Amino acid sequence: MKGGSKVVVQPHRHDGVFVAKGKEDALCTKNMVPGESVYGEKRVSVQNEDGTKVEYRIWNPFRSKLAAAILGGVDNIWIAPGTRVLYLGAASGTTVSHVSDIVGPTGVVYAVEFSHRSGRDLVNMAKKHTNVIPIIEDARHPARYRMLVGMVDVVFSDVAQPDQARILALNASYFLKNGGHFVISIKANCIDSTVPAEAVFAQEVKKLQAEQFKPSEQVTLEPFERDHACVVGSYRMPKKQKLATES
Repeated sequence: MKGGSKVVVQPHRHDGVFVAKGKEDALCTKNMVPGESVYGEKRVSVQNEDGTKVEYRIWNPFRSKLAAAILGGVDNIWIAPGTRVLYLGAASGTTVSHVSDIVGPTGVVYAVEFSHRSGRDLVNMAKKHTNVIPIIEDARHPARYRMLVGMVDVVFSDVAQPDQARILALNASYFLKNGGHFVISIKANCIDSTVPAEAVFAQEVKKLQAEQFKPSEQVTLEPFERDHACVVGSYRMPKKQKLATES
């Protein structure tokens, strides 16, 4: 992505995600804070007909499970302009910053991270990305931050913990609206490294189903992450809607 060459940016089929067409194509999001990179990522500017410039940030799938899932062909990420997202396992906020770009000024991202060290970067990023609300707290105890988080449309979970299905369910019971959606990144070897990855994914999907989640798709994050899968689905779907979708 050299600055001088002509780069054309086209909308991706996921609302709020874009593709920069250059020598090689790259995913990108519309920069909410033009002129600033969050983690040293490249930026491309596109000039509109009226002379205004729009800046996009390149989204690296090797550093973001969500970008890897999009390139893996996931059907729906349920994160779009105006969405309210609860993000568990926000780390330093690399992916969070792109989610912040996608949901835009009308959306909000509640970003939960337990580590104080990563949390420091997350808080600094949130100073500029004003739709991010950083919460330095353990995702295992949503009761501790229930005063900070409103009801959300989507829970995105990237906590590499053996009991991450339970953590997701606990947070969903507090904050996810009925008929809302979840996106969870599952790392096989942090749940059980003694069995094949496929078996771990199947077992996690069963756990999710037992917690009123309805997984609708699963994509692998190869070649960007090894033995990772991304599972997407809905939560506590109202009965009426089920009939409508089946007919």
